[in-house]
Amino acid sequence: MPEQHSKPYSFGGKFFIREGATSQQMARDEIREFFFKEGLIHFDETPCTNYDLERDLTPEVWSRFVKHARLPEGLNPRPVLDNLHLTKDGKMTHAGAWLLCDDITYYTLQAHVTCAMFRGTTKTYILDRKDFAGDLYTIYEEVMVYLQAKLNTALIPHARGRDERLELPADALREALVNAIAHRDYRSTANVQVYVFHDRLEFVTPGGLPAGMREEDLGVKSVPRNPLLFGMFYRMDMVEQVGSGIKRIREMCRDYGVAEPVIEVSENWVTTTFKRPNGQAEDRITGEVTPQVTPQVMRLLAVCGGELLREELQERIGLTDRKHFRTDYLHPALDAWLIEMTIPDKPTSSRQKYRITEKGRALLAEVEGMQE
Repeated sequence: MPEQHSKPYSFGGKFFIREGATSQQMARDEIREFFFKEGLIHFDETPCTNYDLERDLTPEVWSRFVKHARLPEGLNPRPVLDNLHLTKDGKMTHAGAWLLCDDITYYTLQAHVTCAMFRGTTKTYILDRKDFAGDLYTIYEEVMVYLQAKLNTALIPHARGRDERLELPADALREALVNAIAHRDYRSTANVQVYVFHDRLEFVTPGGLPAGMREEDLGVKSVPRNPLLFGMFYRMDMVEQVGSGIKRIREMCRDYGVAEPVIEVSENWVTTTFKRPNGQAEDRITGEVTPQVTPQVMRLLAVCGGELLREELQERIGLTDRKHFRTDYLHPALDAWLIEMTIPDKPTSSRQKYRITEKGRALLAEVEGMQE
């Protein structure tokens, strides 16, 4: 047997790995794992045994895919899927299953995306949590809607009225989300997680960097872990050319006037963190500064006269859902210091009331003035 070191080698039709002074024959699962880690086998291109083309490729699923992939209407699905390499030898690939389904978790349990919003800067108090588990394109769209609802929007006055401006560039967030979905390790038992904190937004991707990528390569080159899936995302106009994602995110943040994201890499995770602006956004043309608030918070400020119980505020707004009121109205207003508790040292007191702050009154007066 020839002398070999480090990585597995083949001899006589079998694979071996050097361990100390001896060579050990590798088991089939060990060989398979090695090829996956080295990028010699791509999981998205492997057959998805759970997908039944007769059962799962419904007219509704196909119609939705045709729209997302910008295909002509009336085509026969089977030849199209073969030409796109989403089916092989009469079997749907994992990439195909993730794009042509109603519930992605039926085919890959941890392929969904979880979004969560926390009060403050830690995970101690969760305000809202939602799992998204349709097909990957629908997941992408729904997560973006979630983020745009949870992040603040600045009211920017100008000569013709006012514009709404999301606190972070939406296109940069789209790019970061697509990166998380396209480049994650789908064999991992973890899923993509998106966390909204008071001071930051995090995209947490399982799998670390793919084989052949180093941390210093980020923004310079790209080695897709799931090339078939990435190619479909390109066809769906979800990504630009290969290797441009991180660079584009950084450029968009600079152009938007916000901090570039921080990317942290470990063996099993990649975390992209956007720093949220500190409660205000600046219009670089007029130089005016307006605190960032959502329309829901403005509704709350408008009815917050005197000192009122939570039930009284909720009644004035006309909401019956307590969780919705706390998540989208009360907590964002408290976090922005636009309202305050009358008993701050006992936040859960049954006698707890809320009142508008000076900052809240100033904002309310400014917005009302713009509307006159």
